[in-house]
Amino acid sequence: MYSCIPQFILGFHGCDRKFGESALQSTKTILKKSENTYDWLGSGIYLWENNPERALDYAKELAEKPLKNRPEINNPFILGTVIDLGKCFNLLNAKYIEYLKLGYKFYTESVRRANTKLPTNKNAKGNNDKLIRHLDCAVIDFTLNYFEEEYNIHFDTVRGLFKEGTDIYPDAGFQEKNHIQVSVRNPNCIKGYFRILDQDSNYHIP
Repeated sequence: MYSCIPQFILGFHGCDRKFGESALQSTKTILKKSENTYDWLGSGIYLWENNPERALDYAKELAEKPLKNRPEINNPFILGTVIDLGKCFNLLNAKYIEYLKLGYKFYTESVRRANTKLPTNKNAKGNNDKLIRHLDCAVIDFTLNYFEEEYNIHFDTVRGLFKEGTDIYPDAGFQEKNHIQVSVRNPNCIKGYFRILDQDSNYHIP
């Protein structure tokens, strides 16, 4: 559990305060995998990389507009996590992008042989960011399962960059909600939880 040289990152989870406080008191990983067919990075525990503000915004969104398959949030809270990426299917790396392209090819062939319909990514109502990603979810899960079955390679985490929201200024290449998201497939990659600290105004942030 703690013997390998790690590559730690900080991940943040938006949740209800009651759940967050219970996690801080726990010695187990109590965050659960998301198994929705439209999840952006396949099945896994979803965290915002180095982005507590975005995690809190998301918790506030769920508090205002609850979703059927999400826990109820009455008091938005940020839960910090320390993550060892382990063997990461990193979609900010050209090698893994090529792997996913190959996985897509194999996946479409399997869909054709099964005579079924290829899933699609869709826009949510009033949004053009393709928030409902049935295709991406299916391709990522298929690709990672393929590596496990054919090569006995098990990926612990998946990491991706997402452009989301409106342009931050006219004709910008940056959007208001751009972020890096991590999906943790192996719960042992979460090495601990922590509480967000307030900044000490007497010092700069390194």
